[in-house]
Amino acid sequence: ISTPVLSKMPPTTALGPRAIVLSGPSGSGKSTLISEFFKEYPTAFAFSISHTTRSPRPGEQNGREYHFVARTDMEKMISNGEFLETTEFSTNLYGTSKKSVQDVAQTGRICLLDVDKQGIKNIRNTDLNALFIYISPPSYEILEKRLRGRNTESEAAIEKRLQEAKESMEFSKVPGMYDHVVLNDQLDTAYQALKEILQKDIDAVLEQQKSK
Repeated sequence: ISTPVLSKMPPTTALGPRAIVLSGPSGSGKSTLISEFFKEYPTAFAFSISHTTRSPRPGEQNGREYHFVARTDMEKMISNGEFLETTEFSTNLYGTSKKSVQDVAQTGRICLLDVDKQGIKNIRNTDLNALFIYISPPSYEILEKRLRGRNTESEAAIEKRLQEAKESMEFSKVPGMYDHVVLNDQLDTAYQALKEILQKDIDAVLEQQKSK
């Protein structure tokens, strides 16, 4: 079930396909939906590569998982207005640069961005040609059940995620923030609803790839 708010922006422009900005709390099933799209349309989508000031973990490569940069360099980029959105988490900075999104668009793929509510606010204030979609859990109670059912986190971590989820769900009701809200009650139904929203974008990209 999706609640559409018609976006006037075309699926593709001279700069390439428009970006798709997805948001939703932990436990909303957003990551599962994203991986389903990559499975069904392996050539249509790509993630932009974020910047971070944290150190690479074993096996991570610069320019693959993240662009790993020094804090001073990232702060300079931020003050130069090179980012669509940034956030600080556990004393490290993370951000989506305008260039990394443009790089994906130039490959002819749809750039997928997965951001929190602060990221949505920030990107809404830029001139990025994007479609904003919120993945909503059926209810706060069901979300809590899903998170607790994972049995992977401490009570404190779960409480923190639940608080963030509550704020995220409230934020999804703010007029003008999202173009669509997709309710993820049943994964298949939510996937079909999301596919319907993105079909024009996907078709345009696949068509473009065929003609090359």
